[in-house]
Amino acid sequence: MQTSKPLYRYADGKVPNTLAISYALLGYLVGLALLFPANGWLNALGMLLLGHAMIIAAYLIHEFAHGTIFSVPKHNQWAGSVCSWLTGSCYAEFQDLRKKHMRHHVDRADVITFDSKAFLKARPVWFQKLVLALEWAYVPAVELIMHFYVIALPFVTANEKHRARRGKVARVMLVRTLLFALLGWLSLKALVLYGVAWMLMVTVLRFADAYQHTYDAFAVLEEGKVPENKQRDRTYEQLNTFSNLVSARWPALNLLLLNFSFHNAHHEKPVAPWYRLPALHVELYGSTYNQVIPMRDLLGSFHRYRLRRVLDDDYGVVGEGPHKAESFYGAVGVSFLTAV
Repeated sequence: MQTSKPLYRYADGKVPNTLAISYALLGYLVGLALLFPANGWLNALGMLLLGHAMIIAAYLIHEFAHGTIFSVPKHNQWAGSVCSWLTGSCYAEFQDLRKKHMRHHVDRADVITFDSKAFLKARPVWFQKLVLALEWAYVPAVELIMHFYVIALPFVTANEKHRARRGKVARVMLVRTLLFALLGWLSLKALVLYGVAWMLMVTVLRFADAYQHTYDAFAVLEEGKVPENKQRDRTYEQLNTFSNLVSARWPALNLLLLNFSFHNAHHEKPVAPWYRLPALHVELYGSTYNQVIPMRDLLGSFHRYRLRRVLDDDYGVVGEGPHKAESFYGAVGVSFLTAV
């Protein structure tokens, strides 16, 4: 007689996973509700709670993609799809998001099918200046373009696989348009604050993503191969991966990003669940690992190079010592929430 599998993949994941999933769902609902009262403080609290719930939901998508939460793959897929709706990445199939991210691990490269830099360089000067002006004002224009491209792709491509998704994308767009119209009808203020919360999520994710790798980026077709122009082994992977910790002094603060910032440990053992990464990091690297760059040391680079990284293929270099991130420009357009 076949016994049913436990809900969670790992026995020690029952409590942390239940808490994380509950926080993402309840935080989303409570945060949304707090956007309506005629009280600015409650509105601000709701916006921050909603934005952070989306951040946790986004990193849960990453966990579901690696299959670290539920023991049954289908359950990870269903939960990933739900979180995709919460984060606005539901226009792409969860399996496509997963496949793109797995290529990042297998190829040890930033593998993309939509080259945002080449796209912008081919646009009129006025469009480039508009994007740069938005990026200067900290509006994540490149990510907005990539999200829009995911929506538009089935309608502008000759690829039969993507064209077959026209109906589903149209239905998703209709449902979301009606929901946002309802939200705006109930409260225009709530609609605007929802948009700000979503932009907060995107900005936090892009800040984290920008400084976790100095991988080569390749724009290839979906099944295209990465050029074998260098040895991309595990040593290369670790030397080009960085743990941009929210805080090295207070590790618990990394829970704000579901421990995603322990990125070297994650790449060393991708099947390790998020709640084990701090201990795994200590076990593997101790407290003096050169690949650790606290986020406070990256804020200056994120500000200084916010325009350079939009069009420049060079991610910069990481040195050694207390100012090792000064020439680390960072990446842009490498979000795991867009399947391009």
